[in-house]
Amino acid sequence: MRRLPLGRSGIMVSEYCLGSMTWGSQNTEAEGHAQMDLARDMGVNFIDTAEMYPTNPVRAETIGHTEEIIGSWLSARGNRADVVLATKVSGGGRDIIRDGEMISGPVLRRCAEDSLRRLGTDYIDLYQLHWPNRGSYHFRQNWGFDPSQQRRDEVIPHMQDVLSEAAKLVAEGKIRAFGLSNESAWGTAQWLRLAELNGWPRVSAIQNEYSLLNRLFDTDMAELCHHEDVPLLAYSPLATGVLSGKYAGDVTPDNTRRVATPDLGGRITKQVFPAVAAYLRVAADHGLDPCQMALAFCRSRPVPVIPIVGATTLAQLKTNLGAADVVLSPEVIAEIEAVRRDHPQPF
Repeated sequence: MRRLPLGRSGIMVSEYCLGSMTWGSQNTEAEGHAQMDLARDMGVNFIDTAEMYPTNPVRAETIGHTEEIIGSWLSARGNRADVVLATKVSGGGRDIIRDGEMISGPVLRRCAEDSLRRLGTDYIDLYQLHWPNRGSYHFRQNWGFDPSQQRRDEVIPHMQDVLSEAAKLVAEGKIRAFGLSNESAWGTAQWLRLAELNGWPRVSAIQNEYSLLNRLFDTDMAELCHHEDVPLLAYSPLATGVLSGKYAGDVTPDNTRRVATPDLGGRITKQVFPAVAAYLRVAADHGLDPCQMALAFCRSRPVPVIPIVGATTLAQLKTNLGAADVVLSPEVIAEIEAVRRDHPQPF
């Protein structure tokens, strides 16, 4: 498992990140601990979580529980210094989380300190904004995205407020690096510009969705991240399991995410299954596990991409992290690109 720089933060992270959003809902505390043990043994030092986790679905009574599970593991193993820990403050607009309260400087501080308490640590390595106050085109919102409703005279002061507070948290040693999630190229550029102008923490990483089935990142965002040394932390690199083929034929196996979320957040469409079948054929023709092919594809990108790998079983996790040993041939990459042209943006 190789180590990669987390932007210009000076932090080195494993090339795969362990996702945690099922711990406390689909997975018990003991199962979460077992996943962290396995990932550690396979060379992973990077764990991502969020104040709102677990998900599928998000419930008021479970918010913060995943952070507590990670905290109990860190306490039991005594290995905090060996782990790069990322978490997120939720954006506004969801009543179930902080009554819909928007992110601000004071909210950033309060939520960071709440996360520190749940995690049982005195510092967070990477603290991220889960989604921007102004909204975004992520989570299938791209189909109706209307940036004309945004007001620059509100957005820029908000960013200044958050970054100035983030700078104080860094100075106090409570966070080491600042990151974004579900952001656009314009938004990311503004965070970077303001940080540079004022000596505030620059963006060290951006966590957006990316997979064989969702490649919105590959144009403007990829250009920005290349020039600004901002790696992509790719969430849903298996499209919530769709790329494994387990939902082929529009089925819903027991104990899968689709039981609770039938449309998998808008990923189940009439176009998705033909696209998945085409990718499965590429994997089969080259003797590749489809999940490992999908993850290795993310790692093959010219701009650094660190897939966030989640699982509900240890067997799934072991297979997925085994993608670190897979390098795709030029022939496989060419066939993947041909499939993409035949099946563009299936959800």
